[in-house]
Amino acid sequence: IYQHLLLCLNYTTYDLQHETETVNLKTDRCDIMLLSQPDGLKTHPFCYAHILGIYHANVIYTGPGSRNYQSRCIEFLWVHWFEVLDQPLGWEHLALNIACFVLMASTDAFGFMDPANILRCCHLIPAFKGGKLHSDGIAMSHHARNSEDWKHYYINW
Repeated sequence: IYQHLLLCLNYTTYDLQHETETVNLKTDRCDIMLLSQPDGLKTHPFCYAHILGIYHANVIYTGPGSRNYQSRCIEFLWVHWFEVLDQPLGWEHLALNIACFVLMASTDAFGFMDPANILRCCHLIPAFKGGKLHSDGIAMSHHARNSEDWKHYYINW
């Protein structure tokens, strides 16, 4: 498994122009948006995540249906998921949606994902009024780098 610090994302703008965004793990700009899976429970069209790691692995599959022993490059991201809070916000209420990190104790807090599923980067604005998640500045996880996290964030695409 190989780790990387940069991820380049290509996307199409609303006026059908080609754009590129770069995610650098050494900065705070590591938030992404994806399409939500229609499971009947979520009403928000997007889901959001904070990238913790960018990886690739050269994999050889030898199980049933294997055609050859050629290695294939598999790219994946390690992310900490956000959950969008159910509040009367959004365009119809002239307010930004609010998100918070899924609690670390939850089995759904962290995950791996395919970078091809990313729509684009997004800008999450800290909700300063709510305060920091850890007022003492002591993180629960060195890998999640959560010592400076805020309790809530406003979603601004």
